[in-house]
Amino acid sequence: MNIANILTLSRIILIIPFVAFLLNGCFLVALIIFITASVTDWLDGFIARKFNMITDLGKFLDPLADKILVISAMICFVELNWIPAWTVIVIAAREFIVTGFRLGVVEKDNKSVIAADIWGKIKTAFTMPALCAILVMWVLAAFEIITHYRGFIENPFSSFIEVRNVPQYVINPISNILMYICAALTVFSGITMIIKNRKLFTNKERN
Repeated sequence: MNIANILTLSRIILIIPFVAFLLNGCFLVALIIFITASVTDWLDGFIARKFNMITDLGKFLDPLADKILVISAMICFVELNWIPAWTVIVIAAREFIVTGFRLGVVEKDNKSVIAADIWGKIKTAFTMPALCAILVMWVLAAFEIITHYRGFIENPFSSFIEVRNVPQYVINPISNILMYICAALTVFSGITMIIKNRKLFTNKERN
């Protein structure tokens, strides 16, 4: 167990307070925790490469930690009615399939541990900031920094207090677009990963 793997494990541990604060309405604290966890995703990889700490355990734990963090955040977002549930179902299904594929390869050959490929990294590199952006918008709304009229029929002479509302109908379309892209990248990266590594599975099956 090296420092890179410890950082990866810390990302999993941070999920607990992240979920607790998020579901209890402490969006700013949840955002800080999520950013911290996201930074460890970059930091553990950097340290592993820089100091030659790349291990099979790290190759397995790193994408697993990302999956747990991302799926946990998305489930909470669905619970808060921030994003469409079907996108989370699609993304979660892909993650289960890919994880099962990885475990199947490891079971057949303990020396074959599939690390995240370029598309998997692109997927993660987009998904983390996308979830962060959604959370940032709701933090701004919670502090009433983002404001919007309910509609054009509002009395233009109403007081600022009367027309200050959480702009769910403004935030949600942006969140939906981000989630559509996340779902597309997630599915595409999963397909390319399985196609690229299918021989690791099929060859062992023949043997």
